[in-house]
Amino acid sequence: MPAKLEGKVATAPPRPNHIRPASVAALAAVADVHLTGPAHADVQVTGVTLRAQHVVPGDLYAALPGAHAHGADFAETALANGAVAVLTDEAGAARESLRDVPVLVHPRPREVVGLLAAHVYGRPSTKVRLWGVTGTSGKTTTTYMIESVLKAAGRHTGLIGTVGTRIGDEQLGSSHTTPEAPDLQALFAVMAERGVTDVAMEVSSHALHLGRVAATEFEIGAFTNLSQDHLDFHADMEEYFQVKAQLFDGRARREVVCVDGDWGPRLVKPGTVTVATTGPATWTASGVEVSPTGEQTFTAHGPDGDIEIHLPLAGSFNVANALLAIACLHAEGVPSDAIQRGLATVQVPGRMQRVDEGQDFTAVVDYSHKPAAVALALDAVRAKTDGRVVVVLGCGGDRDRAKRPLMGRAAAERADVVIITDDNPRSEEASLIRAAVLEGALATENRGEVLEIGDRRLAIFKAVELARPGDVVVVAGKGHETGQEVAGVIHPFSDVETLTAAIRKAHR
Repeated sequence: MPAKLEGKVATAPPRPNHIRPASVAALAAVADVHLTGPAHADVQVTGVTLRAQHVVPGDLYAALPGAHAHGADFAETALANGAVAVLTDEAGAARESLRDVPVLVHPRPREVVGLLAAHVYGRPSTKVRLWGVTGTSGKTTTTYMIESVLKAAGRHTGLIGTVGTRIGDEQLGSSHTTPEAPDLQALFAVMAERGVTDVAMEVSSHALHLGRVAATEFEIGAFTNLSQDHLDFHADMEEYFQVKAQLFDGRARREVVCVDGDWGPRLVKPGTVTVATTGPATWTASGVEVSPTGEQTFTAHGPDGDIEIHLPLAGSFNVANALLAIACLHAEGVPSDAIQRGLATVQVPGRMQRVDEGQDFTAVVDYSHKPAAVALALDAVRAKTDGRVVVVLGCGGDRDRAKRPLMGRAAAERADVVIITDDNPRSEEASLIRAAVLEGALATENRGEVLEIGDRRLAIFKAVELARPGDVVVVAGKGHETGQEVAGVIHPFSDVETLTAAIRKAHR
């Protein structure tokens, strides 16, 4: 049976083993919220969650208002599971089921749940060094680079992001790029208990806007770039930028910003460390050389001299990502030799990931799922081949619809063959999503061949069938993902595994 929609059956996050209980009266004072029923002031809280099914005895249950339901609708389940108190708004507090339990009331409870969780778990973000990276593209790659270098420097690391969460070498799943606020604070506490010293963390715009990183203190805040994405969630690009800018409102002790493009320079203030591949900055790069396999070497120029870098990742954008990581690491005193060793061995699942089965063409899986990212990925492979570029491309449902024709156009402008297929249709009709991508591709002048194959597996097999010696096949969109979401059900699917199977079948 395929797994149900991930958000509805999310796995309970880990909890720390050692917690100093906090009274509901103390929590009310910390967050300046109203406590109903003074007789309950001494009730002790030992955990926080906003999912009723994840409640364990001693928890504060955060009953938040939502678009389709109110968390208070599930309060009885939470109380039956052992919740000892509830955080909610006035509408939630009026529920009959909450009459005999301590209730913390706030007009916007989502804004304070992170602060309350941080207090219950002992302000854990102050017990590890947090390296926060935001931006449209490059967050995952940059955090992986930072983690790889920190390991090379002998640090004990954690990782939080799109691909998942890692505590040392233990891999956990992830339903969000940035976990919900109480889950995140619990995770920091677990990492601190297990001896983690440094955590490289993706910070999404959703996380900033929804308060998931509230009460979180960062050692480093870093910015990669900004391009069109998530305009189903944000009103326009300016709002999108302003939300990203919240990471640079003083919550990070040091700020490192890539100033390539128009958005990064707006974040720069006295003390900001800047990075650029196209102009002056604190850190710049020169002498970029690309091998036939896509590996790159370049010289990073910084305030204390140069560092020679070997990078096993293709694409000029990865030079920018590496330079941003280098600037962050140097700012925290990580030695140059550790930077060199860590970057030379970094691997990032689903990001320009090569699939090599001995075939006579290059095969790449990439997570590019927005117009600028598609353009960068295809420009990168075009620069290193004299053959054709064949791309398999789809768009996710229930997301920014305006980017769909733009993605089709970006692919058609750069590839010799574009195969438009399904990505994660989610609740939408897949054929309508493909039609929007197809519209952008077919409207492109001087385009190559454009095909439409809805079945993603068949589309990937067709791309391999069409590949000639010296060509490059790029499967774009899903990257590291291991499922395809259709009508609320996630079916097992891996681009890497499917591309591998297609190559093996074609060359056996």
